[in-house]
Amino acid sequence: MARRILWMAMVLLLLALTSVACSVLSEPAAPSEELEAAPVEVEAPTEETASEVAGELTIYQIDPAESHVRFELDEVLRGSPTTVVGSTDQVSGEIAADLDDLSSAKAGLIQINARTLVTDNNFRNRALNNKILNTGDYEFITFEPTAVKGLPSSATVGEVLEFTIDGDLTIRDVTLPVTFAVSASPVSETQLAGSASTTVNWADFDLNIPSVQNVADVEEEVELYIDFVAKAS
Repeated sequence: MARRILWMAMVLLLLALTSVACSVLSEPAAPSEELEAAPVEVEAPTEETASEVAGELTIYQIDPAESHVRFELDEVLRGSPTTVVGSTDQVSGEIAADLDDLSSAKAGLIQINARTLVTDNNFRNRALNNKILNTGDYEFITFEPTAVKGLPSSATVGEVLEFTIDGDLTIRDVTLPVTFAVSASPVSETQLAGSASTTVNWADFDLNIPSVQNVADVEEEVELYIDFVAKAS
């Protein structure tokens, strides 16, 4: 009887491990559609001035051909400290600004197609898609800006601006407030370029890192970066 119970337990354990392995190793879902920028919503003190404000603003759209999003976190792989980097160029968003009057500048919704994030390891890519981010159900990571702080009153071409953007970051089904530190510059009247960064804890977003042989001490903090070029649309 004891042998039978032990045998059944081993079979159940094997089935469970096989199920986990299959879910991790299965091919991740492909992007469902081409990523398009959500229009930035321009606000004005009154309805009467809304059209006037909108008319003075230039809408800059992030160009995925020249932009990248990446995450970085540290782990110990086979006893050696390693920095894991995942990246994608599938990012979209719009920025509304008048360089002569930055008081009404606003950043729109930033969208990242999580299904396209890749690292230098295919097994890790599948674990990232299937077990960590669950991109089959949650295709997009989004950042909804709520406030732009620290901008000067105006900017000239070539000037480097340092400021912050507060907003709500959504990963899977968890949304938390974060602040991005931004360094950006008007390259020309029709082009902006810069980078933004923030640090989050993956556990805060209810993300679970699978236990994998040879991997230890996965850092809780994840650094997020957006390197962007935005062009007047």
